[in-house]
This record gives sequence, structure tokens and C-alpha cells, in this order.
Amino acid sequence: QGIITYIVEYYDTVSASSNMDMEDRVSHMEQRLQLQEDEIQLLKAALADALRRLGYCEEQSQGRQVGGAHPTRRSLPASATVAPTKGQGSLHDERLTMVRREMAAESRSRTTSSSSSSEDGYVRMFLRGRPVTMYIPDQQRESYSIDQKVALPERKLKLQWVYGYRGRDCRSNLYLLPTGEIVYFNASVVVLYNTEEQQQRHYLGHNDDVKCLSVHPDMVTIATGQVAGNSKDGKLLAPHVRVWDSVSLNTLHVIGMGVFDRAVTCVTFSKSNGGSFLCAVDDANDHILSVWNWQKEKQLADVKCSNDSVLGAAFHPMDSNLIVTCGKSHINFWTMEGSSLTKKQGLFDKHEKPKYVLCVAFAENGDAITGDSSGNIYVWAKGGNRISQVVSGAHEGGIFSLCVLKDGTMVSGGGKDRRVVLWGHNYRKQSEMEVGDLYGPVRALAEGKPGELFVGTTKNAIIRASFPDSLTPIVQGHTDELWGLDVHPSMEQFVTCAQDKQVHLWDTKSHQPLWSKTIEVQ
Repeated sequence: QGIITYIVEYYDTVSASSNMDMEDRVSHMEQRLQLQEDEIQLLKAALADALRRLGYCEEQSQGRQVGGAHPTRRSLPASATVAPTKGQGSLHDERLTMVRREMAAESRSRTTSSSSSSEDGYVRMFLRGRPVTMYIPDQQRESYSIDQKVALPERKLKLQWVYGYRGRDCRSNLYLLPTGEIVYFNASVVVLYNTEEQQQRHYLGHNDDVKCLSVHPDMVTIATGQVAGNSKDGKLLAPHVRVWDSVSLNTLHVIGMGVFDRAVTCVTFSKSNGGSFLCAVDDANDHILSVWNWQKEKQLADVKCSNDSVLGAAFHPMDSNLIVTCGKSHINFWTMEGSSLTKKQGLFDKHEKPKYVLCVAFAENGDAITGDSSGNIYVWAKGGNRISQVVSGAHEGGIFSLCVLKDGTMVSGGGKDRRVVLWGHNYRKQSEMEVGDLYGPVRALAEGKPGELFVGTTKNAIIRASFPDSLTPIVQGHTDELWGLDVHPSMEQFVTCAQDKQVHLWDTKSHQPLWSKTIEVQ
């Protein structure tokens, strides 16, 4: 009996030791895997930046060969040559051909029909089904004829610079890429802006307004969703998502053509499975939530999300089958099993239920964090649908954006109070600064270089910020529909006016307003 007891105790000891060795090995392997993933991301970033710079040098060289470019106007190529992935050359060529056909069709669809009234001094143009009134300059009113045939100009226009940013009615649309470019959108153009080098590149694949944007975990691939548009004859252009390469600016995949109804208002890549899934929310009456294998352009699951507006959607960073959506009077936790999505509603219990849950982010440990219209921050324990921690009155008024930084701290952006607040690991306030009323409430936050933030605002500005109080505007624009523009005859300046009652005089070298004035219309 004593021998048997000894043998049992020996094997228990060996088993425990073996388990400890296995846990240590697994932990070591996880650490090595994380280090390798970080190294791969750095290599991709370096390659992306090298290709971007090479493309710029090639264009500059070509520009000098044909007579040189304007010395103060530098631009980067809209596309660069990138070798296709092994085994996918034909797919790459097919995609490129498809994109060229789409761009050619879009170019044809932008043809305008027009009519004029010389007595009243205007030309009414119908641009893709939308009426636009253009007033004839006084000195040309008597001689102007809409029927006059003139030759097309020999030179063609190329987009050089986009002024402004769409922060007034869009969320989660500002990110920093490893190339040093910030990416955002305005109208139908997605802008990649290198603030250090003062250079922009533009993705021009969309044919109407872009409403949402997401960056893949590889920090190179980007997805953008657009609204339904109108062709020149008034026919509907379907809303869809475009997945594209931020280095070459080539479209890789077109998702949901003919599936979405009014507009794609939320789009997000999964994180834990290498970004294989793409989630999108349609702005239809039922706000359909759909999940896609974007590389195969195949829909995996869809479900009616909410009768009320959906303002945010995000995959859980540790579970590719868990999606969190938020919006008017709700936060929902969705689990995908096969082709079905099941919902668990967030329970507020004894806590105040806000009118809107405005944004969602994730802590390092997997907890979900939300900001709401009452100015409260709620922490939802990982895997659950109940509140585990509360920061009451974090802001006066709504919290439009939350951003968890690489060091585990968090930044929140307020609407009514226009404050940007830095929170420690224990959700205690560490620092804060206020965005001036000229730029408006905070709409989006993105982490920049160490100690630096990018802040998008509801007055369509982007600000470079750092605590405690450094705020530098780098992008500014009108906050409503643009109605007028005129170019200075001899200086590199132009003036714009808009429905926001603002008149801006712009400098084409710095791309910043030299002065602004509010015109009160009686």
C-alpha cells in the first residue's frame, strides 16, 4: 500500500510539473507570435511607405520630362505599380480591368444636361439628376450662348487637393496609417494626407458620398462604404462597400452591390482572425447588420439590427464571432454562429439609460467601453452584457468618441463641452484640454505619434493635439453646402462661400484659410 501511494504521489508531481512546463511553453509561444506579428506589421508599413515615395519620385521624374510641374504644387500619384500576390495575377488583372471600366462608366455618367435663361443671367445644369444653378458673369451675359460649340481643352484636370473633412454627420472616420498619412473622407473622395510632407493622395473609386471607413489590422487594406447615388439620367447608383489598397489605391473588392438599400453607415473589419470578416450596417428602415468574407465577396450572415438609428459597430478584438453595435437607446452584443446572428441586449439595470449610446471602444483586457449622450462612460465586462464600472459625468453633454491608446490609457471627446480628456488605466482623469468653438465639438479621435492625437470635429476640421493644451488645426472646411468659388487673377488664392454663411479666403500653398468672415443674410 505504501509503494502504491508513493507511485501515485510521484505521478501527480510529474503531471503538475508537466502542466507547468506546457503553460510556460504556450505563454512563450504566444509572446513570440506577438513579436513576429509586430515585426510583420512594421515591415508592411516600411514597404508601403517605400512604394509611396517611389511612386512620387517616378511622377516627379515624368513631370520634368514633359516640361516640369508647378514648383509649389506637389502631388502624389493616384496609383502605383504593385506586384500581384503569387497565384493571383489573373485576379489582379481582372479587378484592375473592372475598376477601369467602372471609372470610364462613371466619367460618362458625369456628363451634364443644361438649359439657360440669358434674361435672368443663369445656366441651370442637371448634374447626375440634381439641379445646379450657375450664374453668368456680368461681362459675358450679353454674348453668352449655351448652344455655342467649343473644342475641348487639350489639358485635363487632375485632383490636387481636398479641403475639409466630413465630421458634421459621420463617426469613426479618422485614422493614422503606418506611412505617416492620416486617412479620412470628404464627399466621394477618400483622402490620404501626409501632414509632415504636406502631400495628399486620393482614392477616387466611389461615385457618391462616402459615409464610413475602417482600416484592416494589416494597416494597409481599407474599406469604405457609400450612399445611394444618381446617374445622369436619374437612375439609382447602388450603395456598396469598396475594399482597396492604401499603397497602390487599387480597388480589391466591391461588396454588397445590389444588397444594401439607402447607404452603408457603419463598416468594420474583424481583428482576432487576421481581419477575414467585414461587418456592415445598412441605413434601411430595419438597419440590416451583415457579415461578409470580403476576400470571397460572400455574405456569411445578416439580421435586422434595430428599428432605431445605429451609430457604431465593432468586432470584439479577441473574438471574431462577437460584434457590438450601439445607437439610439441601445447597445447590443451579437454572436455569430454559422449563418445566424443572435443578440444580447445591454442591460443598464439601476444605471441611467441614455437616449443614445454614441460610441464604443475596447480595453486591453477585452472589456467594452461606451460613451453616451448623457456624458457617462460605461464599462461592460468582457463577454457579458452588464455594466461593471461607471464614470458618471465624464463630459457635459454627449461623448462622441473614445480611443484606447497603445499604452492602455484612454481618450474621450465631448460634444457640448468640446473637451478632450485623458483617462488612466483605472478610469481616473489625468489631463484635459478644450477645443475652441471655432472648430466645434469633438467628432473623432485617432492616436498619432507618441504623445500626439488627431481630433476630427463637427465643424469639419482636423486638429493635431497633445496634452496639456497644444492644438494646431491642419484641415479646415465649410460646414454646409458650398455655393460659390472664385480664383484670384494673379495671386495663389481663392475665395469660397457656403450655406453656413461663411466666406473663406484660401492660400493654395499652405491650404489654410487666410481669413474668414460670417455674413448674416437677412
